[in-house]
Amino acid sequence: MTPSDNAIADVLLDLAHQRGVGKTFCPSEAARRLSDDWRPLMPEVRRVAAQLELVATQKSVTVDPVTAKGPIRLGLPG
Repeated sequence: MTPSDNAIADVLLDLAHQRGVGKTFCPSEAARRLSDDWRPLMPEVRRVAAQLELVATQKSVTVDPVTAKGPIRLGLPG
């Protein structure tokens, strides 16, 4: 069963606040907290992340977490 958007958002924001401003995390960390079978959750995690006050980056460049191809990092806006 796919976690709710609220459950995903809670985990994303918890990770972001644990790291603090200027630090990032991989969205897979959130997916792994939500399910042992985490890979299928990645599109949902990215979609929810795009709706939050989080910054997605790829090689230090801000990107859209939904459309970016390859690994991204998420963090609090600085």
